[in-house]
Amino acid sequence: MSQGDVLQNYNQQLVKCIKDMREKKENVTKEISTLEGKKLQLTKEIATLNEQLSAVEETLVENKKSKEKYEQTITETEGAYMKILESSQTLLIVLKREQSTFG
Repeated sequence: MSQGDVLQNYNQQLVKCIKDMREKKENVTKEISTLEGKKLQLTKEIATLNEQLSAVEETLVENKKSKEKYEQTITETEGAYMKILESSQTLLIVLKREQSTFG
């Protein structure tokens, strides 16, 4: 093999390597583009989910406050009702006593 043939062979191998590297670079560039698109989509989904989470947390806080108010109102109402029952019982006892006195 002559020096010219050797150089031509090296040149062909070099050109082939460069071509292969360009193809690999193109594949990586496409993958980067695909991944960037997916990243953008996921970022939007995260933002949407964060908004939904905030709304749920806000509603949860409001509902817990409402529950506490209901519990307080129920407790106060039950207490007042018990006092009414006790007063009714006392009134009934007094009336029966008075009735027996007139009786």
